[in-house]
Amino acid sequence: MSLPKLFIAAALVLCAHANAQTTSSTAGALVVVPAFGEVTHANDQATAAFAVEEQDKDKTAAASRVNQKMKQGTEIIRREDPQASLKTQGYYTYPIYPEQRPLDGAAVSRPVPVGWRVGQYLEVKTTNLANLAKTTAAAQNVMSLNNLRFGLSPATLKQLDERRIAATYLNLNERIASIAAAMGRKPGDAVIDTIDFEGSGRYAEQAVSVTGARMMAAKTAPEVAEPTFEPGETTLQMRLVGKLKFR
Repeated sequence: MSLPKLFIAAALVLCAHANAQTTSSTAGALVVVPAFGEVTHANDQATAAFAVEEQDKDKTAAASRVNQKMKQGTEIIRREDPQASLKTQGYYTYPIYPEQRPLDGAAVSRPVPVGWRVGQYLEVKTTNLANLAKTTAAAQNVMSLNNLRFGLSPATLKQLDERRIAATYLNLNERIASIAAAMGRKPGDAVIDTIDFEGSGRYAEQAVSVTGARMMAAKTAPEVAEPTFEPGETTLQMRLVGKLKFR
């Protein structure tokens, strides 16, 4: 056999010996692999909090105006967005007391209300974002908008949950392949023992990004001008831990 062929044969023997040593040294090794998945989707649901509040010396008069305005506002919202879901959040009646500055040594008498503050809240959920600005402006003629947040509808959340599970599992397989290559092993040598979708971390909170959601007040028009809303998007995250052994 020629000298070059002897060198090649020796190199192959050394390589095989090294691979055998690597396989032997990592056989039965337990490897813990964290994985991460993320999906993003445009928000398709809005939750608005409307309110009506009145003040009057006469509690009955204040309550009557609140009841009338809330009824008008509810009818407006149902007319503008028939598919919206409405829910009464609360009704309150508070006395208004005068400011009292007791004189030195004078007895403090029990305060007597000088008026009453009456109010009611209404929560509105809708997926009709195209008509949201118009609906809000119409309702603001008799009600105030106290809060607005965007998110994902239940149907969209279900679809995204399936996608983020698949994305997280794909990331696990990709990392297993990278780890196997670094250990000089084949991905097929790894046998998954455990997959824990909540052990390394729970489901991440939904991060809702609302960009520029604002209201533009009318200057001279008798009715409220339509506000401008940017629904933004929601990012759902998931972490898992996989435990595997190399044969």
